[in-house]
Parts: sequence; structure tokens; C-alpha cells
Amino acid sequence: MKRLTTVLACAAVLLMSLPASANDSVASMGAGGLVLQRTEGITMVSEDLFVSAREVRVTYRFLNHTTEGISTIVAFPMPDIAPGYTGDVGGRLDDPAHIVPFITWVDDRAVWTDVEYRAVVDGVDITDRLRALNLPLPPHGQDSWDAVNALPDSVRRTLTDEGILDSGRKPDGTLDWSMPNWTLKTTHYWTQWFPPGEPIEITHLYAPAIGGTVMTMVGRADSPMDEYRETYCLDETVIDAARRAQANGRAFSETWLDYILTTGANWSGPIGDFRLVVDKGSTDNLVSFCGDGVRRIGPTTFEVRHANYTPTRDLNVLILQGDRSD
Repeated sequence: MKRLTTVLACAAVLLMSLPASANDSVASMGAGGLVLQRTEGITMVSEDLFVSAREVRVTYRFLNHTTEGISTIVAFPMPDIAPGYTGDVGGRLDDPAHIVPFITWVDDRAVWTDVEYRAVVDGVDITDRLRALNLPLPPHGQDSWDAVNALPDSVRRTLTDEGILDSGRKPDGTLDWSMPNWTLKTTHYWTQWFPPGEPIEITHLYAPAIGGTVMTMVGRADSPMDEYRETYCLDETVIDAARRAQANGRAFSETWLDYILTTGANWSGPIGDFRLVVDKGSTDNLVSFCGDGVRRIGPTTFEVRHANYTPTRDLNVLILQGDRSD
């Protein structure tokens, strides 16, 4: 299924993909930026994760089970911002450090996080190249587009040939317009002291950048149902509910919300107590995601709980937002 990005308040932005945020991981500052690493000395005692289209809240409890204190960098990757992305994701689109608002507490005390941002094309880091050309790192917005198109034609041609820019050409073959074709990767990080034998609680709160479409394919004869089933564990119950609702005059749009769970395996041992709550936002909406033992705990909320949990796949949530056509 081709992922199409949109934003919370904009239902018509298509053809752009946007990955998701991730669990905390231990990191070290290596050449070229943050490198996530495994640690054998710190256990994730619990993770309490709340996911909705409006906000993501996650609280971890960690325990250093060794006899000595451990000081390490803790990193939290944010959603990638893909080329051409437009709209409001709850933050400042002109500032890569604040595109998605992000708040951190450690034991109820606010913590200032440093931010690393890197520009990448096909897995190649081009951050230093862009800085040398005085180009903004965010690949979207008028400032970035103006800066790109102010470059000499020879430079634009070279960057276009390398896939760094996407350019249109005039009938005579010369360049017309150019747009950034890189993805911005943002990671918040800070140095955390884990005292021996004492639990540490870390909480993050942020407004997610989400994806979606203005019209759902669920329930249509030509829809790629196998991909829906694989990504969201979509079953016939949700499909039939969508068909009935649409037959009764209700239109559905799609919202996609992803969260990277598998970095939770970077800590020592499994997650002792894992809790996930997914909020579909409205009783008119339908929701589907993969999880064992999913149970409804409220009109719009669903819960998954596991003991001694090692995540083997990331979380992908599909919300069908229903609106009556009348």
C-alpha cells in the first residue's frame, strides 16, 4: 500500500510518506551522529504508551540492576519529514528542531534535550553538503524552495543528477523549477545518569505527525486488502462495518499513525510490564492495529498488556474517520 502523508487539519495532502517515532534507546555519539546501542546494565521495567492522532504519551520506568552507576546518552528519534511535506504537524515548520513539539520529564522534572538533525537521500547523509550550499535542512516550505531555486543552474543540474533535487525541465531541456528531494531525520537526545538499584521514570509527550488519505480504500472491490491486513491486521469485522456505514451515507477518510516499538529491545532483557492504549478519537471512527489480547476499555480506547514483552514488530494504527455525507 503506497503511504500518503497528510496532517491533522489537512485532508488533501497526498503522495508523501512519513515514518514514525520510536522507543527510547541507548545511544553513543559516534562519527556522523547518534548510534543506537544495546545495553546490558539497564532494564526497562515498564512502558505505558498512549497513542492517538492528537498526541502520543509514553512513560518508561528503568532500573540499573548493576552495582555501579551508568551514565549514557538516551536518544528518541522523531518522525521523518519527507520531501514536499506541507501543512501543520503541531510545530514550527521553519525550525527542524521544533517541527514536532516534544517534551521530556525525568522523575517529574523537565529535561532539556539536544537535537540532532540530518538530511538523507537514499540512505546517504548529505547534511554537510547542504550546509556548505547554505540550504535549509527542512525539505519543505517556501524558504527551502526559494533557496534551492536561487542556486546557479550548474549546481542545480548536478544536484538533480545526484537525486538531491527534483527538477522540472523546459521544452528545450533546460531546468525550470527545482524542489528538495531529501528527508529530514530528527533525534532528541540527552545524557542520563542511572544510579545503581534505583528506578528512573522518563516521560515523553508530543504531537505526532500522521499520514492518511481523504478517501478510504477499505471496503472497495479494488482495494489492496492483503496489504491492509498485513500492516494493520485488518479483519472482516472492520471491513464489514466500513461497508455498512458507507452504504448508509457515511464517508470515511484514513489516518495512519506509526510508532517504532522494536528499539525497546535495546535494553537489557524484555520489557517487564508493557501497556498500550490506542484512542480512535470518536465513536464514529473505526480502528485497526496488530496486537494480541486487544480489549476495549472505553468508548474510543483499546488496551493491550503484556508481561515480559519483547516487541518483534512496530505499531501501525489505521483509523477510519467517519463523516456523514448529509
